Amino acid sequence: MHSDRAPIALKIAAFAGLAFLHLPLLLIFVYAFTTEDRSYQWPPPGLTLKWFAVTWNRPDVWAALGLSLKVAAISTLVAMVLGTLCAAAVSRAKFFGREAVSLLVILPIALPGIITGISLRSAFSLGEIPFSTLTIVLGHATFCIVVVYNNAVARFRRLSGSLIEASADLGANGFQTFRHVILPNISTALLAGGMLAFALSFDEVIVTTFTAGQQQTLPIWMLEELVRPRQRPVTNVVAMVVVLVTFLPILGAYYLTRGGTDTAGGGK
Repeated sequence: MHSDRAPIALKIAAFAGLAFLHLPLLLIFVYAFTTEDRSYQWPPPGLTLKWFAVTWNRPDVWAALGLSLKVAAISTLVAMVLGTLCAAAVSRAKFFGREAVSLLVILPIALPGIITGISLRSAFSLGEIPFSTLTIVLGHATFCIVVVYNNAVARFRRLSGSLIEASADLGANGFQTFRHVILPNISTALLAGGMLAFALSFDEVIVTTFTAGQQQTLPIWMLEELVRPRQRPVTNVVAMVVVLVTFLPILGAYYLTRGGTDTAGGGK
């Protein structure tokens, strides 16, 4: 009799892989409560909640958090507009060089971040553009667009063209067709792409290093605190915040896209 149960060796391998990935994250959570503020001792000499109060009263943490949220929100908005337009053009229209355009759109996320950062810094220097929130947003948008594009183009390709044709036959104009036919079918993919883009932007380090100038997003603040630690557990408290802020959008994106094959008209 055939059994659907996985072999014990496969279960052990899966558990080992999960432990390898997630045990370091659990250590961050534990060290956020340690009473030791200079080194990483195991086991921690004691547990305390005082570092949460210390973190709450650190203005530099709030400034870095505010900048990260601002940059991530703007980058996500830019990515959702441009990524959706690119996806619509590539999936719904036929033109010379379409595959080359698709390759160029997804190329930034395949390149090492340091290459993107150096090229952007060079471009800003040539254009005499001062480093600001705008330069960070432009840097983050290069890979956020790819995330939205990949989600949107996959959903566009599952959207039956007969639905759009039927809408036009019934007298709907382009805006009405987009609002009542296309948008309801791609909305979950766009939302998932936006969530992933927000998470990627929020915790990005390499590109930000080259485009931020003297500004500090939260990951850059953490990196500098690790180099010159004052209160090491504060960094772990902030790391907990980063994990939660990035985990929740990714979890939401997963639940939104796992039913993505049920696109209206997709089977016709």
